[in-house]
Amino acid sequence: MIALLLASIVPAGQSFNCTPTAVWDGDGPIWCAEGPHIRLSGIAAREMDGSCSPGHPCPAADAVAARDHLVTLVGTRQGILRTGHVKVAGPTMRCRSAGGAGGNRTAAFCVSPKSGDLSCAMVRDGFAARWDRYWQGHRCE
Repeated sequence: MIALLLASIVPAGQSFNCTPTAVWDGDGPIWCAEGPHIRLSGIAAREMDGSCSPGHPCPAADAVAARDHLVTLVGTRQGILRTGHVKVAGPTMRCRSAGGAGGNRTAAFCVSPKSGDLSCAMVRDGFAARWDRYWQGHRCE
């Protein structure tokens, strides 16, 4: 509940730190101890009910498998919160905001010291589809 109260949208172009505390699905949101809720930029993953939102790319990967893969990319699973989010503990990531992503979410490209660029890793590993509309010329290393 505290994370919901602290969540705010980071202005586009601004870099910020995110220490992950929870993950909802394969493209976020990732809740950060610093406040923001991140929707990973440039990718789409299935919703937790297995559906794909209208107008979004629809990857073949199962929603639970995609979420669990993102959890391993950002840290270590610590249980399930009452909200249904997977609680995680992981190293502080560096993110660059692409602006608002609806509600109180910030769209961002994030790099984890554990696994590198999260958007690139989710696409490369087959758990999310690249969403060209929001990829913004992003480059994977």
